[in-house]
Parts: sequence; C-alpha cells; structure tokens
Amino acid sequence: MTILDGKKISNDIKDEITQVVAQMKAEGQKTPHLAAVIVGEDGASLTYVGSKVRACARVGFESTLVQLPEQITEEELLAKIDSLNKDPEIDGFIVQLPLPRHIDTQKVLLAVDPKKDVDGFHPENFGKLALDMETFIPATPFGIMELLRRYDIDTVGKHTVVIGRSHIVGRPISILMSRKGKPGDSTVTLTHSRTKDLANYTREADIVISALGVPNFLKADMVKQGAVIIDVGITRVTDESAPKGYVITGDVDFAGVSEKSSFITPVPGGVGPMTIAMLLQNTLLARQRA
Repeated sequence: MTILDGKKISNDIKDEITQVVAQMKAEGQKTPHLAAVIVGEDGASLTYVGSKVRACARVGFESTLVQLPEQITEEELLAKIDSLNKDPEIDGFIVQLPLPRHIDTQKVLLAVDPKKDVDGFHPENFGKLALDMETFIPATPFGIMELLRRYDIDTVGKHTVVIGRSHIVGRPISILMSRKGKPGDSTVTLTHSRTKDLANYTREADIVISALGVPNFLKADMVKQGAVIIDVGITRVTDESAPKGYVITGDVDFAGVSEKSSFITPVPGGVGPMTIAMLLQNTLLARQRA
C-alpha cells in the first residue's frame, strides 16, 4: 500500500510555480495576483482563505483579501465582483463559499468573469471542461488528477466509481476521469446518496473517489483488494480527547480500507493540500493567458 502524499506533491508544485514566478519577475513581467472575497466571519472559511493568502506569499504571488460584512446586500456584493472583474491588476479571484442565506450563490458565481474564475465554477468554464476545451479545472478535481499523474497510477481502461455528484468535485472528476488521456480513459460510474446498493458498485471498482462528506462511510468490505482510494471528504468530528476538541475525518475508514488498497490518500494530508496548490496553478494560468 502506498500513501498518496498530497502535502509533498503540493509543495513540489509550489516550488515549480515559485521558479516560474521568479523568472517572470526577472523578465519584468507582471506578478500573478489572486484575490479572495469572503463574506462574514465563518471560522472555517477564514482559516481556509488565510491558508490561500499564505500560499500566495510562498510562491511570490500578489494577493488581496476582500473581507465583507455578513449583512452586505446582494447588490453590494455583485458591485464588488464587478470591480474585481474590471481591475487589470487582479488576474484571478475566488468567492469563498458558503455565502449568507440572503445572497443567491448562483447569481454571484455567474457574475464572476470566466477569464478570472480560477475556482472553475462558472458555467462557461464547466461547459468547456465537459467539451474538453482549454479552461480552468476546479481545484480539487485538478488536484486529484495531478496526484494520479505524479504517482503514475494506471487509469486507462479501469473502472472508476465516484461517490458524490456535487458540481465542485463529483461531476467534474467524473468527466475528467472519462476523457481521453492519462490520467483518464476510465469507465466511470457516478454514484450518490440515492444510489441503491452502492457497495455493489464500489466492490467492483478499480478506483474509488469519495466526495460524499460522510465520515468513515467507505468500509473495508466495500472495496476490492488492490483498489486505488481517493478520499475527498473532510469533516470535523467532535472528539473531547483531541487538543482542539475535534478531529478531521474523511469519507474512508482509513484503518480498514488501507489494508486492502494499493494506493490511498490520507485525511488530512491527501487531497486537501492539492486543492490550494492547484488554485495557485490556475492563477498562474490566468496570468499567462491574459
């Protein structure tokens, strides 16, 4: 069994981006600039955005944090997004989710200029992804594909089962795994919470990608010997014995499943670090395409 070390690979990618940015600066080119918009004071969101800002500094990017009050109106938020769309200094930006209930998330995401949509959530970019055109791939699926590529995991002709159908992970990774190329060329089954006898599908899978958000959902008796397991789940589970009062748990029962798998991602330290690395990669791409 091999651990897919997302922390190591993400650091490798950041080192590579750092070298490219240093060369850009040496040639007098504009430094890539990522902005992040956050509405309200959600602790997890603030922590996540903070890690993105630190990652920008690590690779030599410029970064801007736009922190807005929870009471902001939808109209005011849309005006701020419009200003970021028009700002020539900003190469790409993200709107941290979730947004407050009084704001229409879909309307906000639609307002982002597709050319600056480094999250890859805009319908134009999602459509291009489905059509195999140049676009921004959502950071988490992008990170999964990069892990598979760098560990040289054979996906061609394999049966991949994806658990979860979100527009952020499940649907895009199902498209990526089925399209031509390596990694890719898999036969993909997309399952979800309403799939009947889901374990019957996972037991037949060569590769399982779980993005369900249910702690320890995937058990050892649900996978076959030698399967490749990608755990996208990340849930805070209360644990009074832990220093923070909680532990971060994935969708996979790691102790049991790891004994049967050929490759497996840990939680934390697997897919999570790759997400931020690929957000940086998308920002660099936005700068290079401008």
